[in-house]
Amino acid sequence: MKLFKTISSVCTLLLAVSVNAQEESSVQDTTKTWTIKGENTFLINQSSFSNWAAGGVNSFAGNLIFNYDFNYKKDKWSWDNKVLAAYGQTFQKETGWRKNDDRLALNSLLGYEASPYWLYTFFMNFNTQFANGYNYADTGRDKISASFAPAYLSFGPGMAYKRSDNFKVNLSPMAARFIFVTNDSLSNVGAFGVDPGEKLRFELGASLDAYYKVNLMENISLENILKLYSNYLEDPQNVDVDYTANLFMEVNRFITVNAGVQLIYDDNTDVPKVRNGVETKGPGLQVRQILGAGITYKF
Repeated sequence: MKLFKTISSVCTLLLAVSVNAQEESSVQDTTKTWTIKGENTFLINQSSFSNWAAGGVNSFAGNLIFNYDFNYKKDKWSWDNKVLAAYGQTFQKETGWRKNDDRLALNSLLGYEASPYWLYTFFMNFNTQFANGYNYADTGRDKISASFAPAYLSFGPGMAYKRSDNFKVNLSPMAARFIFVTNDSLSNVGAFGVDPGEKLRFELGASLDAYYKVNLMENISLENILKLYSNYLEDPQNVDVDYTANLFMEVNRFITVNAGVQLIYDDNTDVPKVRNGVETKGPGLQVRQILGAGITYKF
């Protein structure tokens, strides 16, 4: 119940921002300092079988995604902000409801123009999730994540190459990163790289953030998001990688088909593995995929 109240609060806030932005658009048109755009998407995916000789599992999935950009530009100053909130559940008769998407990301980049397309910058990234995550087995389920467990906060000065809102690369050679694990059971086992019993891990290193969105053809676009981080304080050769590719296909103004894949590798994060029939934990490539058709409202 607490989770749904949290999601409801986030939805209400984003919708209020959407309405307020539209009401204020006439005021901003004269100065052109703020550019605000957003998408509210509800994706559904369903399969059903009855007396189907080849067999199959009945399933239903629903995903709610809020994706907003708040960009400021005046004289030599610019300030780009992105807010992404996503949550989804899938249902199968044999397993019941399980989440299939859970993200909250806030990205901000403050820049001052050094030359055409080049900026002095200060960036801030924050990532976490809303609800508990579990590893399911025949014997039950084990909690492997929770709200603010983990949560990542990164910030630091740098330089950026910004060709447009659809193509920008920011490099910070001195970026601080804090990893929060606020759940007691996860912090006690040292999950996500924190020392056992601790709820905070500090890192200092180099960070690279790249964003590129291209129109492949009419009504079809591909979005690429890449984040790299190297921790100077421990194994700087082990670079953390977070890459996301999203494909957007517009059927009409309101109906879209979205496909996405996210790849994460972090040597401080143990993931469940099965080797020779034995379950183990250790660093590994994390993969998240989503595909669905749904309703999208843009402004």
